[in-house]
Amino acid sequence: MSKEEAAAYCGCETLAAFDQWRKKGIVPDAIPGTNRWDRKAIDQALDRASGLVTGSGELSPYQRWKAENAANKTQAA
Repeated sequence: MSKEEAAAYCGCETLAAFDQWRKKGIVPDAIPGTNRWDRKAIDQALDRASGLVTGSGELSPYQRWKAENAANKTQAA
């Protein structure tokens, strides 16, 4: 979905609010190499943010790398 559609899907009233959610890691960035968002990835991110755990609760290797990378950026700041 487009950025505008993703923001509306998340309930963000403005694109700036959606961008803040992205910066905070509440919702994922666009699919790499595109300007499109994955609805299922947004659902999973919102489930995690709200404390809902689905499936095994284990992170994929990519999700682990992304979380570690975000933690490293936070420590460097």
